[in-house]
Amino acid sequence: MSAQPILVDKRAGYRVITLNRPERLNAFNEAMHIALRAALDDVEKDESCRTLMITGAGRAFCSGQDLSDRLPKPGEKAVVLGETQDKYYNPLVRRLRALPIPVVAAVNGAAAGAGCNLALACDIVIASLKANFTQSFARVGLIPDTGGTWMLPRLVGDARARGLTMLAQDLPAEKAAQWGLIWRAVEDEVLMYEADRICEHFAMAPTQSMALIKRALDASQGNTLEAQLDLERDLQREASLTPDYAEGVRAFMEKRKPTFSGRKG
Repeated sequence: MSAQPILVDKRAGYRVITLNRPERLNAFNEAMHIALRAALDDVEKDESCRTLMITGAGRAFCSGQDLSDRLPKPGEKAVVLGETQDKYYNPLVRRLRALPIPVVAAVNGAAAGAGCNLALACDIVIASLKANFTQSFARVGLIPDTGGTWMLPRLVGDARARGLTMLAQDLPAEKAAQWGLIWRAVEDEVLMYEADRICEHFAMAPTQSMALIKRALDASQGNTLEAQLDLERDLQREASLTPDYAEGVRAFMEKRKPTFSGRKG
């Protein structure tokens, strides 16, 4: 059994969090949730951390909830689900979407159930061609959670969202990329290299701009055009006050590559 449910690797400008229960295909249990929450606390406190990567140990990214954690003991009543969503999964999705830095999912293998939707909650999803994305909930008589019913129709449309969730079939990474569910699918041997390149890019990017882009895109899902235009105006005002905007303009005028600090002011 793995000693630590997650591993954290601090790199120049970014962190890599590895879900580390390979013997359970990195399925979530309470210990993993608690460790991941603590790791995200640390990320938020570290101003030098300008992007975050999440990946999995072994042959899977994450197989979702460890169902053995939910089995009632002999003589006990059935386990009523919902508390785990309120306590762990829902706050996790909200947190990843609200993090003021880009979050990259490097999907190295199976991403099923809550593990699939954890990946989709990230900003950039790059996957190995060996990976599959599976809304496996219907296989055990449940509905998609961890934001799946919100994200899927917006990413792939209603017809495909219904097929993925109701048929609960595996979706290969290559087709997931073709459908627009993820950013890219790459050969297994270059996955981490490509994920590192993305993180290294974000580690030198205008971090406050990335945070404002996240806010604008998330708000667009529920805004009218008029409301979104007003939000773009307001966020553009914020962006124009950052040191990175001034540096970007200077670099453009001087025909050189900008050096972004990522600072608010």
